[in-house]
Amino acid sequence: MACPFVRDVVDEEALVLRRAFRRERVFRDRLDPLAFPDDHLYERYRFSADGIRYLCRLLGPRIKHRTARSHALSVEQMVCVALRFFASGAFLYSVGDAEQLNKATICRTIRSVCLAIKALADVFISFPGHRRLCDIKEEFYRIAGFPNVIGAVDCTHIRIKAPSGAHEADFVNRKSFHSINVQMVCNADCVISNVVAKWPGSVHDSRIFRASEIYQCLSQGEFSGVLLGDRGYGCQPFLLTPFTDPQEAQQAYNHAHARTRVEMTFGLLKARFHCLHKLRVSPVRACDITVACAVLHNVACLRKERAPRVPPAMDWDNPAIFPDDDSGRLLRDQYVLNYFS
Repeated sequence: MACPFVRDVVDEEALVLRRAFRRERVFRDRLDPLAFPDDHLYERYRFSADGIRYLCRLLGPRIKHRTARSHALSVEQMVCVALRFFASGAFLYSVGDAEQLNKATICRTIRSVCLAIKALADVFISFPGHRRLCDIKEEFYRIAGFPNVIGAVDCTHIRIKAPSGAHEADFVNRKSFHSINVQMVCNADCVISNVVAKWPGSVHDSRIFRASEIYQCLSQGEFSGVLLGDRGYGCQPFLLTPFTDPQEAQQAYNHAHARTRVEMTFGLLKARFHCLHKLRVSPVRACDITVACAVLHNVACLRKERAPRVPPAMDWDNPAIFPDDDSGRLLRDQYVLNYFS
C-alpha cells in the first residue's frame, strides 16, 4: 500500500502535463448575451453578434428605458429576449427561465420589441424590392429562364390558438385548425417585398390578393412586369399561373414557373423563426409577430446571416375560386410561344 505522505514522481509529471495542456477557463458575463461565440448566438437568437448589435442600434431609440430604476433591462437584453422567443417559439415561462427573467417581464419585452420592429416594415419590406427593377427581373430570369418576373406571390397559414368571441369559426382553415392566412411576395433571393397579415384562415388566397393594395397597383399598370402564383389564383395579365393540363411546350412553361416561384421562402422564414409554427396569442398579436418576423427575415437576408436548413414545403393544393381572365390566358399563351416552344 502506497504511503499517502510520499509524493509519486510519475503523478507529479502527469500533473505538470495536465496543467500545461489544460484550457484556461473563461468566465463570461451572464447579463451580456453578446459575450458568447456566434455559434451559440445563432442557435438561440438566429443572428450573429454583429447582427444583434445592428438590431440594437436600430431599435434602441424606440425601446430603451428612460431610466435604469428597478434594474431595467438593457437594449441588448430586450432584443435578445424577443429574438429567443421568435427563434424558439417556446412558452413565455420557458424563455424566462432561459433568460433568468419572470414571465411578465418577458411578455412586456416581446410586445415592445415586436411593435418596434413592425414600425420598420416600410423600410425593410418594399415592393418590388430594394434593387432596380431590371436587376430584379434578371435575378428571376437566372433561375429558370422565366422573363419579366418582378415577384412571386403565395399565402401561408400561421397556426394560432383558438380565439374567443363570435368570430372564432372564421379562423378555422380547410385543414381544420385555427390560423391566420398571410400573403407574401418575395424576390429571387427569398427577400420579402410585400406582406399582408390580417386575414383569418378561412379566407381564400385569391380573395386576399384581390383585396390587397398590390393588386390595385398592378391592375393600374404602376409596375412593368408580372407576378407568379400557383393554381389557387386566377390568371391575370399581371399574374401568371401554371397550366392545369399542360401539353409539351406548356410543360416546359410549368417547369420554369414552378422553379421560379421560390416556394422555399416560407420554409426558410419558419425554419428561422419557429414561433411561426404555432402562436399562442390573439389573432391581432399573431399578425404583429408575423410582420416582425418578416422584417427580421429581410434583415438577416440583407446582412447575409447564416440560413437554417429548410424542410420540404407542404403543398396545400388550393383550388381557384376566380376564373382566369381572357387577357391573362392570352399573355400566358404568348409566353409559351415566345420563350418555351
